[in-house]
Amino acid sequence: MGKKYKAASEKIDSEELHDARKAVELVKDNAFAKFDETIDAVFLLGIDPKQADQAVRGTVSLPHGTGKDVRVVAIAEGDKAKDAEAAGAALVGGKELIKELEGGRALDFDVVVATPDMMSEVGKLGRVLGPRGLMPNPKSGTVTQDIGKAVSEFKAGRVEYRNDRFGNVQVPIGKASFDAEKLERNLVAITDEVIRAKPAAAKGRYLLKLVLSSTMGPGVKIDPAAADALAKEAH
Repeated sequence: MGKKYKAASEKIDSEELHDARKAVELVKDNAFAKFDETIDAVFLLGIDPKQADQAVRGTVSLPHGTGKDVRVVAIAEGDKAKDAEAAGAALVGGKELIKELEGGRALDFDVVVATPDMMSEVGKLGRVLGPRGLMPNPKSGTVTQDIGKAVSEFKAGRVEYRNDRFGNVQVPIGKASFDAEKLERNLVAITDEVIRAKPAAAKGRYLLKLVLSSTMGPGVKIDPAAADALAKEAH
């Protein structure tokens, strides 16, 4: 534990539950790195990650974006490839691009989108893209006919979320340089989305824990009941 992290941790009661605004302010105040740290929200959900019918996955557009320059790769051909290029995709291609990725091309991008007609070829990339969470999937909005729109939305702040094998969902809500109101609005948007995505098969308490933290800073706990109420107020 570094001196700066230790000093930041001493300012935060690790067991205290805060409302969303207070948590955001604490995380911002204790982001000590020289770079603009990303602020993440981590949800611990009352699901059984081993059950396919309890998976939590989807996308949500954050009202104020993530503050990150998102690099989107589009796998498409013909007019769809032109649409993706016009929307600002960092890399566009069809079968030749798939071969390059199979051959070990650097995965220096954040999102991969594809048109449905290319998925029979994209399937070959499962071993390459799967472990990085980059495999296109209709459930996450990354397999679509309207590929130009998908590229634009991901670049503007649309983020993908999915649970890990422990039942956690981790999503970036912005940068430490964002003002507290923007971070709170982004947090409300993703909280509302995660709550609405509750699987029908999940029983009992759903939102078990919610923690905010910056890239280098300590976590700050949010009262799950307060977060749930805040999300409901957003409607």
